[in-house]
Amino acid sequence: MALDWNAEQQERLDALRDDLAKVSTATANHLLLQWGWRNTYMLGLLPIFEMGVGRRLVGRARTCRYLPRRGAEAAPADEAARAAARERRRHSAEIALIEELEPGDVFCVDALGVLTAGVIGDILTTRIRARGACAAVIHGVVRDTPLVRTVGLPVYCLGAHPSASGRDLIAVDRDVPIHMAGVQLLPGDVLLCDDEGVVAMPLALAERVAAEGPAKEDLELWIRGKIEAGGSVHDYYPPLPEKLAEYERETGRIYH
Repeated sequence: MALDWNAEQQERLDALRDDLAKVSTATANHLLLQWGWRNTYMLGLLPIFEMGVGRRLVGRARTCRYLPRRGAEAAPADEAARAAARERRRHSAEIALIEELEPGDVFCVDALGVLTAGVIGDILTTRIRARGACAAVIHGVVRDTPLVRTVGLPVYCLGAHPSASGRDLIAVDRDVPIHMAGVQLLPGDVLLCDDEGVVAMPLALAERVAAEGPAKEDLELWIRGKIEAGGSVHDYYPPLPEKLAEYERETGRIYH
């Protein structure tokens, strides 16, 4: 399935990217919940290496859907069978999607949360990075994790398993709606990733988070300073009207 995406959407994503990267997944999730959007955080999908405090990634979701393997898989019996297997792999959903990735994309796989089949290893991770993707998010596990960490591509998953995905799973489609650890993810959704995990949202909501989130981050950093200096949560968290006025006097910023 082809991704439904146009130049106007790309311009909107490019315009919000820097401001959204100023927002933590915690703040984004809080704002989205206030606006009535539930189930935006992918439960248990954590980075295999930390990026560091304040570092965030913003990207466009490209999706791949897996299903449980059906029946036995026999090793190819001869060269003709091996050639046929190689050709099938060339056109499989996950390989086709990897070869279609564009700069700034996030490779997203619903591997059903299966813990016994490593979906990507260091070679596919290297290719995903070479295509310009900014991250990979796997609702399942990955293999070769010591080597994957050396590739430099942020990878979010449930953990590790040394077996390849073909042990238990088969990729069946790409750029379709998928389930990602409690989140309904659509191709083209905007993903915000940091060391706490991954939050997904439609483009229009990402624009709103990018517009309102940085101001909330600034206010909460100021509140933390006041608490460290001995201030009471009764006064500052959330801030009383007079404390908001104090914030505006001290910083010159207006918070709505």
